[in-house]
Amino acid sequence: MEHSRMADRYPGGPVSLMSRVYKHILPGVRGELAEWRAAAQAIPDPELRKQALSSMETKQFHCEGGAVYAAVRLDMKDVLIPLIVALQTISDYLDNLCDRSTSLDADDFRLLHRSMLDAVTPEAPLTDYYALRQERDDGGYLHALVRKCHAAIAELPAYGRVQAHVKELVGLYGDLQVYKHIAKARREPELLAWWERHRSAYPELQWNEFAAATGSTLGMFMLFTAACDPELTPETATRIREAYFPSICGLHILLDYLIDQAEDREGGDLNFCSYFGSPEKLDERMLRMVRAARQAADRLPCPSFHRMIVEGLIALYLSDPKVKGQRDVRRTARLLMKGSPWTRLFFWLNSHWIRKAM
Repeated sequence: MEHSRMADRYPGGPVSLMSRVYKHILPGVRGELAEWRAAAQAIPDPELRKQALSSMETKQFHCEGGAVYAAVRLDMKDVLIPLIVALQTISDYLDNLCDRSTSLDADDFRLLHRSMLDAVTPEAPLTDYYALRQERDDGGYLHALVRKCHAAIAELPAYGRVQAHVKELVGLYGDLQVYKHIAKARREPELLAWWERHRSAYPELQWNEFAAATGSTLGMFMLFTAACDPELTPETATRIREAYFPSICGLHILLDYLIDQAEDREGGDLNFCSYFGSPEKLDERMLRMVRAARQAADRLPCPSFHRMIVEGLIALYLSDPKVKGQRDVRRTARLLMKGSPWTRLFFWLNSHWIRKAM
């Protein structure tokens, strides 16, 4: 019964999905971001203001891609779009603050990311997330984002059945952000020690693949969408978490790192694709991750929708202009696109169109 009810709501195919995206999702996301942009422009501290605005200018597509999940529940889009945009905006803003930080303090990064954990914990009191850094006066911007998440989550009838999974994924995401932004000499040892605490649960993964998977917000967004159903079962919530993390989440972020390799080399930033050791090994592991993500999608209710997410991710990242300037990445892209189903080609063309329209 649960499956048939859900199937009635899911878009019937790629054309139906993109129709909903163009008509409902993109305008909704852009409206939310316009409001947050206005709030960011009023931030008193110049550095916090700069990073808040920059995160929305350069990472708008994160919110647009994440909000695709609201296409499943158009009746709840006025709850899901604000929630997804607010949580993703926190994530992108904090990423900018840590990436371009005036400190390398793990405690500072941990406290900043507590805001994300508080955002998905409706009963959590707000705190001073900037207490351990110089720049502190954001005019209430981060608190407003957290409160927006609280208000939206209060409208999700089955949030209690997904909350533990969401908090687990947000906790892992916060761990990653701490370990990858501390002093360069400490990053790899801390990441490897973190992996040792989790590796027994994910024997199929390499440490860099696990770390990459923790950087995705897609599992959180799918759990929000599932929580719209008052009859969601705990078993289905667990299936979603296990399908998305690590397979679909891992593919998502490894594709992101794949196309950012030249940029990260130039900036001296950590890139998880560089740890595969050779182009051949990278290709082998990327193909394995594509297969694992497809298999994970097939284990979920309404698998065709989740397959579209997988094919859409491949299309979105491999159609990025960054691919053209990197010979090794072009080779990997050709390999991953080889024998593509028409769905992926359809999303590839739409990804180009959306970028031009931005």
